[in-house]
Amino acid sequence: MNKKIILIIFLLTSVNYAQEKDNLTDLNMLYDISEKKCKLPNRELFCKAYTFFKDRDYDSCYVYSGKALLSDLPIQEKNILNYFQGVSSLHKGLLLKSLINFESIDNNSQLKNLKKMKLGWVYLNQKNYDKALSNYLEWEKNNSTTDTILLKGAFHDIGLCYIHKKDYNKAKEYFNKQLSIIKYNDSSSIIRTKMELANVYYNQYLDDEAIPLFKEAYDLAKVFSDLELKQNSAKNMAVVEKNRKNYQKSVDYYIEYGRWKDSIWNRDKIWELTEKDKQLAVAQKQQEIVLQEEQLKRQAVVQKSLVIGASGLLVFLGFLGYFYRELRSKNRFITQQKEALNVANKTKDYLFSVVSHDLRSPINTIKRQHEKLKRQLKNKEYEAVSETTNNAIALTESTSHLLNNVLHWSLEQNNQLSFKAEEYPLKPLVEQAVYNFEEIAEAKNIALTTTLEASILVKADKESLKIVLRNLLDNALKYTGENGKIEVRTYNDSEEFSTIEIKDTGFGISEEKLAKIKGLEDLSIDKINRSEGVGLGMLLCQTLIKKNNGKLLIDSELEVGTTIRILLPNASA
Repeated sequence: MNKKIILIIFLLTSVNYAQEKDNLTDLNMLYDISEKKCKLPNRELFCKAYTFFKDRDYDSCYVYSGKALLSDLPIQEKNILNYFQGVSSLHKGLLLKSLINFESIDNNSQLKNLKKMKLGWVYLNQKNYDKALSNYLEWEKNNSTTDTILLKGAFHDIGLCYIHKKDYNKAKEYFNKQLSIIKYNDSSSIIRTKMELANVYYNQYLDDEAIPLFKEAYDLAKVFSDLELKQNSAKNMAVVEKNRKNYQKSVDYYIEYGRWKDSIWNRDKIWELTEKDKQLAVAQKQQEIVLQEEQLKRQAVVQKSLVIGASGLLVFLGFLGYFYRELRSKNRFITQQKEALNVANKTKDYLFSVVSHDLRSPINTIKRQHEKLKRQLKNKEYEAVSETTNNAIALTESTSHLLNNVLHWSLEQNNQLSFKAEEYPLKPLVEQAVYNFEEIAEAKNIALTTTLEASILVKADKESLKIVLRNLLDNALKYTGENGKIEVRTYNDSEEFSTIEIKDTGFGISEEKLAKIKGLEDLSIDKINRSEGVGLGMLLCQTLIKKNNGKLLIDSELEVGTTIRILLPNASA
């Protein structure tokens, strides 16, 4: 089968660990030896090289380790200095120099493992796979580390060496070793290793094993953020599909590959431009520093004369600040008065609206009831007269209730409503409120029952609570039909609150209107919109309950009924 071999090797991106990561046990041993050597006389250059190496200042370490190597030192110290300079050379990109340094380290040295690891990496970068493999395998034989990052990188490099030597079984063995120690959340390493395993199979024409791995790596790369992985996995799939003669899919993958390649190019250009901008900003900053130094010199010349002027200016600003604060205080007072006046005007407008809107209908109805009564008396319809009179009385009581609400609301808005929170038993107050509505309930053939706990003490204003109960009971009777039920009960809800519950089997409230009623909790007079259909009574109830540090909770369902709970703070709370 004529097949194009795919081999995408992540040599430079995956083996940077060799420059940054060493066996911590070996490194600690190296540091211990170096610390002891630094205590010996005439070791200034050695100590400086060691200090710069620990601080990762590889440019300085390279210079001082080179100077120290010119001295007549014991072999152990020269081994350490060669290691310092070799690692520094790697970071400076001097592979040949690093190779000379590492090869100069004695094979019987305590640095043997560190030496073999570094040599393996250098020879791999020089594409000398036999020597790279020889050093890596010797390192593996003597290695005692369990560091997964170090092992993962070493297994990866050994696998690469075997791929280049076309020993695919061995390459597969080491890539599987690498895969076995990769953590589940290390997506980058998983994707790379799967692609490398896929290459091993693909080069052996084992398509059934290779292609699923290529596809799995591609799918993982799609949801991962690394653009190079996205690009390489897409290119792999493009070549695979081309070799399978699925040309349309191959073209699609090549298009995706090109898109990721452009993204990488754009990213690199952005980084390049950013670096140039940073350099330009540094240069501009340096120029600014020079200008600022010159400016400081000029300022020093005129500083003495400015002190007197500044002192005078401070005195002037002090007086100006004082007058400004006085002016702000007066403006604030005027603003507060204006806001209070606006609230008063809006309250007045709202009350006029209530009087003109809500009284018009009952007054007209009472007028019609009187005209009807007049006709019935004239026609001697005495039985109908009694019913008409009862209706007129009920309308009059409802109108009186509305006027009371208007009065209470007006007093509360102007802070003239007497309010004094005291501790008292809840049962007598609720009994009195219920008693006032028993005749009306009887007239409508509504069962009004109570279940009241005698031991409950609450802290609230008694008169405002009476207003709330009258409004809620009136609403319950108004919207409950004949043969309905209204149940009033009290109970201790928690250590903090006690509850008055009024439950009826009336018409209920729609979800839309219920939402508007619940929204009254944070409603101010300037936000009231009477067109939304929420009466003054509920607004007054919410206001007074909130003033008593309580809560008003409403649950309702159309054609089922309404349950209202008043939560009041307990006397001990």
